[in-house]
Amino acid sequence: MTDWLQVKRGDAPLIISFPHTGTDLPVEIEASLASPWLARKDADWWVDRLYDFAGELGATTVRTAISRTVIDVNRDPSGASLYPGQATTELCPTTTFDGQPLYLPGLEPDGAEIARRRELYFTPYHNALAAEVARLRALHGKVVVYEAHSIRSNVPRLFEGELPNFNIGTNDGQTCEDALTAAVEAVCDASPFSRVTNGRFKGGWTTRHYGRPKDGVHAIQMELACRGYMDEPDQEPSPANWPAAYDEARAAAMRSVLNDVLGAALAFARD
Repeated sequence: MTDWLQVKRGDAPLIISFPHTGTDLPVEIEASLASPWLARKDADWWVDRLYDFAGELGATTVRTAISRTVIDVNRDPSGASLYPGQATTELCPTTTFDGQPLYLPGLEPDGAEIARRRELYFTPYHNALAAEVARLRALHGKVVVYEAHSIRSNVPRLFEGELPNFNIGTNDGQTCEDALTAAVEAVCDASPFSRVTNGRFKGGWTTRHYGRPKDGVHAIQMELACRGYMDEPDQEPSPANWPAAYDEARAAAMRSVLNDVLGAALAFARD
């Protein structure tokens, strides 16, 4: 296993994928960037810490420490957009969520560089994830692949208004059985937090690629609004205020709900 690819194995029928919590920037890539802070700005800040109880449930976790700016392992490797007609970022992003250039002029990755990054980072990540799916599928009749994400509550370029706390994505019901969706929704709806299913975020490439309900693999994405576990700044994000610190007290309520969400996913898989 490479130092940037982190797999922690459990034997429960649940895999949690952390594709965007990494902030590492290889030296040869950092030199071409407009700003290391911009390159880390859109990370799913502290999400792996938020779910650090997952191992106690017997879940397997797969995480890349590499920044999504280097390559986004939750994008279609062909480069096709997951949300045609809507603002989004590429396999190797060239702008932030707010549209700010990530690279110095003329130093954006070309086709050869994108292919190099796919071979170095994208392919090993998904080889590892696919291997864990196969390992656990051999042990269980059903396996849940849970994509753990977060994003700032307000990103006008990507969506209008304030994002709900819990954003469940199943590609409009294609990536898992309705019973799993309903179980996760029920936990969210019993909490003090807001929830939407298949709203702005319907699930990224990982959810859509691995979700094969007829084959016993059920994939679901959870996109959290960051305000549920950190004190998001009212001002425009800047190096002075972003990322906000992880707030243990604020996160406690959300961690409790997420523990129940993962419990519901496990109950579904074991039924």
